[in-house]
Amino acid sequence: MRTSIALAAIFALALAQSGSVKAATGVQITMNAQHGSGEDGTATLSQNGDSLVVTIALKNGTTTPQPAHIHTGSCASLGGVKYPLTNVVDGKSTTTLKGVSLATVQTGGFAINVHKSASDLGTYVSCGDIPKM
Repeated sequence: MRTSIALAAIFALALAQSGSVKAATGVQITMNAQHGSGEDGTATLSQNGDSLVVTIALKNGTTTPQPAHIHTGSCASLGGVKYPLTNVVDGKSTTTLKGVSLATVQTGGFAINVHKSASDLGTYVSCGDIPKM
């Protein structure tokens, strides 16, 4: 019993100390503020059966709904929208993408992007590259 607890504690510490937390069923991505928005934070991708759950948590979020997407490409060069996500409100959003696996988006060719508002899609407030597995 003590060995199991000790191993769990070591595993948790190792995950906490890594910059991008990867586990068998999830990954945490750093979301970087853009255009002076101050909206940095994290996006967590978790496999839940045959669905991918995307949870965004940003600092300094607004009450105005902010569209969010998984785009092809990277934050440096965004491509088209691959998967629309639930709007970010007050810095929070959770989306369940049915039939999508974590491995599908962990190819090094996708990024999560948050826009200022539906009326100002051209201004990006936060972005994070989804790392390659």
